[in-house]
Amino acid sequence: MLLFVGLGNPTPNSENNRHNIGFKLIDALNKKFGLSKQKPKFKGLLTTGNVNNKKVYAIKPLTFMNNSGICIRELIEYFKINAEDVIVFHDDLDIEFGKIKAKFGGSSAGHNGIESIDKFIGKDYSRVRIGIGRPKTNTEVTDHVLKDFDEDEMLQLKKITDNIIDSIPILINKKLDLFSSTVNNK
Repeated sequence: MLLFVGLGNPTPNSENNRHNIGFKLIDALNKKFGLSKQKPKFKGLLTTGNVNNKKVYAIKPLTFMNNSGICIRELIEYFKINAEDVIVFHDDLDIEFGKIKAKFGGSSAGHNGIESIDKFIGKDYSRVRIGIGRPKTNTEVTDHVLKDFDEDEMLQLKKITDNIIDSIPILINKKLDLFSSTVNNK
């Protein structure tokens, strides 16, 4: 059993924000693998189904980015999912736009959503870090992550999302280095 988590903020005006890239990944995962209709549960929007004959849950926390761990803890306690079987998709400022880095455990690097998850379930889970890059101007980091992707980025984001979703079978087998190299070399 696996839990996929996409981080983001649940307001309509946040839909295309850089910070909401995790939500976009969960939507694409649900569509590609025909997971159940999203239902409000565990302070999030939950879907279930099978991916490559493996039972999966996918959730978009509705607790806002900074409190993502609350939702995840409730869900893993209820379904008795080990933290090692949690895979979180989130934006990362320190990675070039469009590049992917997957890792197990480690530091939050100042990402508030990851800090919240670490607080509630520990650090022993997988993270798929999706590069959004740092602002090119003197824009504050907060303004940058809460800003919508521009038109060109949205086109590139579709390709990035497709590459990630096409490589989910590798991710399910927790081959994180292979997953990262496969996605980045498509």
